[in-house]
Amino acid sequence: MFLHIERGSSTPISRQIAEQIAALCAAESLKVGDRLPSVRQLAHELTVNQNTVLRVYEKLAADGLLEMRHGEGTFVTGNASKRRFDKQRRQFIDELSLVIRRGVMLGMSPDEMRQLCDEAIEVNAALAAAGATTATSTGD
Repeated sequence: MFLHIERGSSTPISRQIAEQIAALCAAESLKVGDRLPSVRQLAHELTVNQNTVLRVYEKLAADGLLEMRHGEGTFVTGNASKRRFDKQRRQFIDELSLVIRRGVMLGMSPDEMRQLCDEAIEVNAALAAAGATTATSTGD
């Protein structure tokens, strides 16, 4: 499972993780029945506190997206609702607008910003493809 944490972001790490897991479910990259990495494993991969990952899993379980089975692991139980996906999409567009506004204020040209966006898309697509091939079969 590929997740990326923006350490300098104003968005809390726990929300970043939760939103990315929900988005992976909405995009059906994570399907019903898929096992998520253990709390310990994901915390180690993301270099975050285990309690952070545990709180995310518990919140998503309370939302009905995940099921935590004692001794077995954490599993996807349902796909994210369209409303949640739409909300995340709107948030992404708002954040992208802020980044573009910052680029304009720094005097960057539209072509320069497009080139930087294209490069970022290529890098992140490659990282996502590499992350999709990583096995995540260890349970809690």
